[in-house]
Amino acid sequence: MNQKEQTEAPLIHSGEWKIHYDYAVGETATQFFLRLRDQGKIAGKKCPSCQGVLVPPRAFCERCFVQTEEWVDVGPEGTIEAFTIVYEPFDGLPEPPYAVAYVTLDGATTAMANFVRALDLSDPEVAARQLAVGNRVEAVFADAREGAVTDFYYRLM
Repeated sequence: MNQKEQTEAPLIHSGEWKIHYDYAVGETATQFFLRLRDQGKIAGKKCPSCQGVLVPPRAFCERCFVQTEEWVDVGPEGTIEAFTIVYEPFDGLPEPPYAVAYVTLDGATTAMANFVRALDLSDPEVAARQLAVGNRVEAVFADAREGAVTDFYYRLM
């Protein structure tokens, strides 16, 4: 086979992997999830060098490369930094439509994504205006929490 034939007719195989796995989330994420579950609070970790409050928390500041140790409660209100509205289905996610926003919670210097609920998504243009960057949301916690990021969602204020 010459080089021209190889570039004109690529060989394509379809495949699908569905793999279940369990993994240890580590000390920092464990504490974050336990605070969500047991206290209904969102917490970040403060960098001792730049004073940034990282949410979700990280064991090390990605700006300063120093270990973080101090926990800081943030929110429950925050500002939308970015958003998306999903109208097509994806495996493992809710039935569309649904919205996800990237929010900097009050007291945090980084943003965290989560679902936005209690919002009419039937008209994409209206929904996009309501979810506009700079608009405010509040975190609303589920009554029964499991220690997962889905223990809360954002709601427009």
